[in-house]
Amino acid sequence: MTSILVSNDDGISGPGLLPLKHALDQVGEATIIAPDRQWSHSGHSKTMRKPLRIQEISLADGSPAYSSSGSPADCIALAVLGFLPELPDLVVSGINLGANVGQDITYSGTLAAAFEGTVSGIPSIAASLDSYEAGDFTYAAHFVARLAREVLARGLPKAVLLNVNVPHVPEGEIAGVEITKLGSRLYRDELIRRKDPRGRDYYWIGGERPTGDPSIEGTDIWALASNRVSITPLHLDLTDHGFMDELKAWGIES
Repeated sequence: MTSILVSNDDGISGPGLLPLKHALDQVGEATIIAPDRQWSHSGHSKTMRKPLRIQEISLADGSPAYSSSGSPADCIALAVLGFLPELPDLVVSGINLGANVGQDITYSGTLAAAFEGTVSGIPSIAASLDSYEAGDFTYAAHFVARLAREVLARGLPKAVLLNVNVPHVPEGEIAGVEITKLGSRLYRDELIRRKDPRGRDYYWIGGERPTGDPSIEGTDIWALASNRVSITPLHLDLTDHGFMDELKAWGIES
């Protein structure tokens, strides 16, 4: 039977995890290994200097799952390196609460789990819902399951994963599906300085939620603003090949 490894960065109690598992159960045998706590904005971090623990638990519907003390990437690495008896056929990470578009991919723990699957040579999908409040994951879960069937049947190129973002609107308002490129996020972070009870400064990175430019057609940000599902193929090779010749002209190689 087809084996699907499911993880996330919202943690084992994340609201998008169980709907995703239910949908993927119609595609293959879905096994959850998810962090025991929230790992949002953790990036592609891996635990190398302390032990990791895994605990078998029951989800809200009674189905079994595994909770790990590690990061999203750790969860995938644990499975691939031998915790599971066989390598999964597919890794699916999500469904994240909040879109992962533009430069978010470098911060996202959801993407990190999919990147880790890709590094391990396993076709991988990251999925997010464009809502920061608890919402209805039903359509998003069924769409990801449909996409999972296609990936399992067709495969993905080496070192490529799919980043999926689904608008948080009723299914009847979904305007279609777009194959997109990364847009450009506008972050509105600010540094907040406070004092602890002993009068020492401490800092909190806060600010409003990020936005982006929805006017550039063909981007993931434009797609979500147009109530369209965005699928962005991402490659592990981050090399700017177009700049290599200009960089060589600097003469710093000699």
